[in-house]
Order: sequence, then C-alpha cells, then structure tokens
Amino acid sequence: MELLDRQACYRVFQTHDARFDGRIFVGVTSTRIYCRPICPARTPKFEHCRYFASAAAAQEAGFRPCLRCRPETAPELAFWRGSSNTVSRAMKLIAEGALDESEAGVEKLAERLGVGGRQLRRLFQQHLGASPIAVAQTRRVLFAKHLIHDTQLPMTEVALSAGFGSVRRFNEIFLKMFGRPPSALRRAKRPDTSARDGVTLRLSYRPPYDWPGMLEALSQRANKRLEWIEGGVWHRRIELDGKRGTVGVAHLAERNAVAVTIRFADVRALPAIVARVKRVFDLGADIATIGSHLAQDPRLAPLIAKRPGLRAPGEWDRETVASIDASAPPAWRPWHAYAAQHLRMANHG
Repeated sequence: MELLDRQACYRVFQTHDARFDGRIFVGVTSTRIYCRPICPARTPKFEHCRYFASAAAAQEAGFRPCLRCRPETAPELAFWRGSSNTVSRAMKLIAEGALDESEAGVEKLAERLGVGGRQLRRLFQQHLGASPIAVAQTRRVLFAKHLIHDTQLPMTEVALSAGFGSVRRFNEIFLKMFGRPPSALRRAKRPDTSARDGVTLRLSYRPPYDWPGMLEALSQRANKRLEWIEGGVWHRRIELDGKRGTVGVAHLAERNAVAVTIRFADVRALPAIVARVKRVFDLGADIATIGSHLAQDPRLAPLIAKRPGLRAPGEWDRETVASIDASAPPAWRPWHAYAAQHLRMANHG
C-alpha cells in the first residue's frame, strides 16, 4: 500500500517525526533504499520519495532496508490499529513462525483463521499493501538482519533462527537484496557465540512506558517457579517442544526499548520467543493514542495523567490468554484492558 498524501508524508521525514516511526516508510527511488522517519541521512528530494504503510510493501516494491536507520529495529505497528481482526491474528501467527515460503502455507494459515486463501491475500493487500508471503519474507529478512547486527551468532544459526530453509537460500536473498553476503553486514568481527550461551536483542516501543508499573503488574501474577523479578529485570524459565531455556528482559529507557536476553538451545525458536516477549510487555501498543482516547472518561483522566505509559501485560502462553478472556470481543479488548489496568493500579495504590 503506497500512501497517497505525499506532502504530509514528506513533512514527517523532513522533521524526523518519531511519532510515525514504524507507521510510515519512505522508498528513495534514486538509491532503491527504504528508511524510517527518524533516519539520520539527509532527506531526499521530494520527487525521489515513495511512501509505504509497511516494510513489506516497500520491500515488495523493490526497495532494500537502510543500513543506517535499520527498519528491523522500528517499533511494530500495533496490530489492532487500522487493520481487520483477521489480519491482526494472521500477523501474530506469522510472527510466531506459522508461515513458510510456500503458497500451501498461506492456505493452511487461512484455514486456521477460518477464511479462504484468496480472501486472506485480499485483506493483506488492502491493509498492508503486500501479500502474506511477502510479509513473512520481510519479517525473516529483517529478523536475520537484526541478529547479524546485534549478535555474534554464526551465520548458519542466523539463517535457521530467521526461518530460512537453507543457508544457501539465506545467502541468495541477501546477495540479491544488498549486493553482498550476510557476513559483510556484520560490523564488529568477534568470536561466534551460540544461542545456548545467550542472545541479546533490543526491541523498541513507542514511549511513554511505565516500566515500574509493568514490573508491579507482573510481580502480582508471577508464578515464582517460572517468573521472577530481580534488580529491575524480569526473568522466566521457558519450555518449547521439550527444550528448556531462560529469558530475561531489562529496560533501556534512554533507547525507548527493552533488552531481551534469550538462552535456548534451538535457534529456530527465537522468533516465537521474541513474539511472546512482545506480547507480555505490550511493546506494539500505541500508548499515547490509547491514553488520549481513554482520558476522555472523567474517571480515567486523572489516573492516566498520573501514570502515563501504563500498559496491559500479556500472557506468555496463548492458551492462558484464551482461558482468561475467551468471550471478550478482540477488537475492543485492548481498550478494556488498559482502562482496567489503570483502575487496578489505582485501587492497589
């Protein structure tokens, strides 16, 4: 989906407006690179800019991600904002690795969502400007690029963790997109480390973020055998497909991000673990917009002013989510959850 109000979009990039980070991407026709609004590079000429509502749409149009502003680290667009419930659910499943590169994968995904494959493709084009396959491939490329920049995982483990079927396919895509092998994108040359030794990734969010409020909410519900908080860091023991590991999440307030350290033997589980961390810490929320709407309620307004950035913690397991709120309408659940969280925190002091 190419955005049509080019004058408004151009002003966003001229002013480097961080409010639109993750919502708008610019493709520069003279370089064939796409960027975030906060990119430090000089703003290109107006006539060289094309604007897209998603990274996948920019990538499908033939642009490659910028190496300076790194689109893979942009805050993700909240799934509920401006998209259908079906697309929201599909995006969450894709983030957890539900879609491979085959068209048969799209049909299976559509079946899980209770729609036809043709309808799912139409919805993706309508809301994201890209096909499900393109969205999945863009996620793989950006996740791999994130691992290349921020970790010292061997390239074989990077390829597997990002969902590429083979290292050869991984190398082909990066050569085609960047004109160089994946290893050439890694700036620091240090000894390789395995995922079982620990992988740390930085995940961005849109400020503000009430970190003490989030830790307080998590501590009230924590199963001490699985979750605990120590020194301002949330820890959890995890088990996926019979394999065990740990995850720790710390706050990087000055970066508007959290640092996630994962220790797990199977690198292929990294996308699913990252998706669960984002769900638990509500990293995709457009909290400023949510707060401004909820503040129209006279009872909520003073609570939101007192604790801006308070978020609704999610559950680690999808099964737990279903058991807690199986009857809640998905389109309204976020608003209800944030209002309830403010009231709950006020009642508990």
